[in-house]
Amino acid sequence: MEAKAMKLLDFIGKSQEKQFVIPIYQRLYSWEKEQCKQLWDDIVKTGGNDKIEGHFIGSIVFVHDGIYSNNHNDLLIIDGQQRLTTITLLLIALRDHLNDEDEFLGKFSRQKIQNRYLINSDEKGDKKFKLFLSESDRDTLLSLIDKDRKKPKELSLRIEENFKLFQEWISKDTVKLETIFKGLEKLMVVEISLEKGKDNPQLIFESMNSTGKDLTQTDLIRNYILMGLEPKEQEIFYKKYWKAMEEEFEQEERETQFNRFVRHYLTIKTREIPNINEVYEDFKDYRQEQGIEIEALLQDLQKYCGYFCQIVSKKEADKDLNKALGFLVDLKMDVVYPLLLELYSDYRDGVLLKQDFIPIIALTESYICRRAVCGFGTNSLNKVFPIVTKKINKNQYLESVEKHFGSLTAKQRFPDDDEFKEELMRKDFYHFKKNRYFLDRLENFDTKEPVNTQECTIEHIMPQTLNDDWKRDLGQDYERIHTQYLHTIGNLTLTGYNSKYSNESFQKKRDMEKGFKDSPLRLNQSLKDLKSFGEQEILNRTKDLATRALKIWESPKLDTETLEEYKQKGKKRNKDYDLDHYKFSPYSRELFDILSEEIKALDERITEKFNKMCISYKFDTNFVSIVSLKNRLNLFLNMPFHELQDERNLANKAKGNYGNGDIEFKLETKEDIPYCLGLIKQVLEKQRGGRNKQ
Repeated sequence: MEAKAMKLLDFIGKSQEKQFVIPIYQRLYSWEKEQCKQLWDDIVKTGGNDKIEGHFIGSIVFVHDGIYSNNHNDLLIIDGQQRLTTITLLLIALRDHLNDEDEFLGKFSRQKIQNRYLINSDEKGDKKFKLFLSESDRDTLLSLIDKDRKKPKELSLRIEENFKLFQEWISKDTVKLETIFKGLEKLMVVEISLEKGKDNPQLIFESMNSTGKDLTQTDLIRNYILMGLEPKEQEIFYKKYWKAMEEEFEQEERETQFNRFVRHYLTIKTREIPNINEVYEDFKDYRQEQGIEIEALLQDLQKYCGYFCQIVSKKEADKDLNKALGFLVDLKMDVVYPLLLELYSDYRDGVLLKQDFIPIIALTESYICRRAVCGFGTNSLNKVFPIVTKKINKNQYLESVEKHFGSLTAKQRFPDDDEFKEELMRKDFYHFKKNRYFLDRLENFDTKEPVNTQECTIEHIMPQTLNDDWKRDLGQDYERIHTQYLHTIGNLTLTGYNSKYSNESFQKKRDMEKGFKDSPLRLNQSLKDLKSFGEQEILNRTKDLATRALKIWESPKLDTETLEEYKQKGKKRNKDYDLDHYKFSPYSRELFDILSEEIKALDERITEKFNKMCISYKFDTNFVSIVSLKNRLNLFLNMPFHELQDERNLANKAKGNYGNGDIEFKLETKEDIPYCLGLIKQVLEKQRGGRNKQ
C-alpha cells in the first residue's frame, strides 16, 4: 500500500492511459444537493482566497495489479467515487458553458477540459472515458460527456439532477469562472494505491472515514459479499442477484427501502432485531456462523426481497390478499415485517393457505391497533413478532396463531373487547398518532366501494373554540362537555369543507355546501338528520363507532379451556431435548464434546440441562450456557463482566443471549479450550464461594 498527497486534477489528468473504473459492488452515485453545495462552496471559497494554497477533500483508494507506474489501464476505485463523479459532473458543466475561444489560467478551455479530464484521447470505444461508473449510473454520465451518445431510457436521477445543479450555479456566477477554476486547481486528495493480492481492500474500505455521504449498511453488505470474488463472478452475481434486487425498488426510495429490507431479513434469520447501525456487522456474523455460500445467500436474499417489494408496493396479484396486506403497510409499523415475510414465504410455498393467511393478517392488524389504542408501548412487540412462527403448529396455522396471540400476557397481551372498547371511547383521539388510519378504516369497513379520503381533513364536530350558538346548544354545562368530549372519537370526523368553517354552528356545518348533509362519507351519515349536537349525541356516536371498531379489529375467538390446553402443550414442548436437537456441525460437535466433559469434571455436583436454545451447566444456579453454531460455540458466563480476569481480552459483554450471563465467549478452536475452561472456573469458583478450589 502506498499513500501520497496530490492535486485532484493531477490525479485525474496525469495519464491518458488510465481509466478509473467503479466496481459493480460499489454503491450507486448518491450525493445529493447538500453534498454538492458544500463542494461548490469550498471551491469558490478556496479559489477566491490567494492565501489558501490547497483544500483537502478526502482520499481516493484504488486497486491495481502491480506498482502504480505500470501500464495497466484499469484502476478499480474502492473509495472516492462520489467525489470523482461529482467533480466530473462539474467539469462537464464547465466545458458546456465555455465558448470555443474561452480559456482560463492557460489550461482550462472546452477542448482542454475534454481531453485532460473527461476522455483519454488515444483510446476508442468505452475505454476513452476517464471515469467508468457502475452499470446503473454509467450510461447517463457517458451521454453527458459524449453528446453524440444516446441517453438511456432510465436516467440516473442523481447524475442528471446534480449536473443540472452545477449548470444552474455556473450560469448564476459567470463572473466567478476564473475563481471556480482556481478553486478546482487547489483541491487536494490523498491517493492510496493497493496492490491486488497483497493488500486487503475490504479491511481498508471498512476503516475509511471519508468526507461526504456516509455509506449505508446495505452499501457495506454489498461490498462485503462481492468484493472478495473474482471479477467475472462479481459481474455475474451482481447482475443476477444484487442489481435485480435493487431494481425491485423505486429509484427514489431504493436506498431507504433496501436498508429496511435487509434489517427485516436478518431479524427472520436470527430472531433478534439488529440495531439499525449494526446491521452490517450482524450480517457478517450471521453469514460466518452459518457458513453459507455466497450464491446461496444471495438467492435467499433475492427471494425475500421479492416478497418484501410485493408487500410494501401493494402489488400482490390476489386482490383480497393485497387489500389485507395493504392495511398493515398503511399502519407503518416496521416491527411486523419479519412476521409478514415469513407468512408470505409459507403462502408461496403452499404451507399457508389463502383462507388462513388473510385472517392471520387481520388478527395481526387487530393486535397492533388494539394495543395502540390501549396505550401499550411498541417495545415489547420487538420480542413478539420475530418468534411467532417458531411458537406455532403450521399444520393448524390459523388456529395456532390465534392460540399464540391469545396466550400472550402482561405487556405483550392482546387487549380484550372490554378493555379496547373502554379505551377507544375515552381516548384523546385527536392527538392519537394513528387517528387518520383509524378513521379511514372505520369509513371504508365492509364496503365494496371504498371512498378515497385523501382530500378530507380531520374535523371536530363540536369545535375547539365555542361561539355563542354552540354554548347555547350545549346548555349551561357547556364547559364540562367541551373539556370532556372535545377530542374523543365521537366528536371527530372526516370532511371536505374548508377549515375556515370549523367554528360555525352545527346547523350550518350540516347544511352548507360539502357539509354533513351532502357528505358521501358513512362517518357522517348519522349527522344528516340531527337537529343539534350535544353530549348525548356525542356519546351515541362514540358507542356506534366503538361497536364498528370491534367488528374491524376482532380478538382471538378462544374459550378458556382451549387456551389452557395450548399453554400446557407449550410447557411440555420445552422439556424434552437432547443433543440431536441442536445445530452442530461435525467440528462444533467435537468442540462441545471436549468442553462438556471438562466442565462436568470440575465438580461432581454439576448438572447438565438441554434447553430449547442452549445447553446449561448448573451448580447452585446456571454458571455457563452453551449455544451451538456451525463453526463455533458461543458461551455465556454468569458473572459480572468487570469481575472476569481475561488476560487475552477474548470475552465480550453479552448483547443478548439464550442462557443467563453477562459475558460472551466465542470458542472457535480446540487450542482455546484450556483458556476458555479457565474463565469458566472463575465463574464456578464465585458461585461456590471459593470453597473446594481445584
